[in-house]
Amino acid sequence: GANLYGANLYGANLCGANLRGANLYGANLRGANLYGADLYGANLRGADLRDADLCGADLRDADLPDLTFVILGEKYFISITNGEYVRAGCQNHTVEEWRKYSKQEIAEMDGRKALKFYPRLLDIIDFYIGKGERPDWLTSKEYADEVTE
Repeated sequence: GANLYGANLYGANLCGANLRGANLYGANLRGANLYGADLYGANLRGADLRDADLCGADLRDADLPDLTFVILGEKYFISITNGEYVRAGCQNHTVEEWRKYSKQEIAEMDGRKALKFYPRLLDIIDFYIGKGERPDWLTSKEYADEVTE
């Protein structure tokens, strides 16, 4: 694969790119569009993947930075980068931000679907990053009624 060690690919459009086996160690891929990219076996250790779109990317056998995960099989595409940023669908925020959103902020992201999924997202964050706080509104009767209608 290509040797892109330490390359600055900030905001690059690499949609569908063939980066199979590429050495991207320490590369700046912040905000890069890697949608559908072939990163099979790529070395992404130390790479900055904050705000990168990894939706549909082939990351099999890829060497990812610490605390970086791509979670498949959920209602939304989910990735966790460096244990700090969580992307759910097209929303990318810090772990702390996700844990503190108001009911209205979550609803504005994707309506009732987002409201129903939010506790699951927090479960996923808790599993990969460690248990954290949750907004009080999640335990309200109004919320329970709204998502079970």
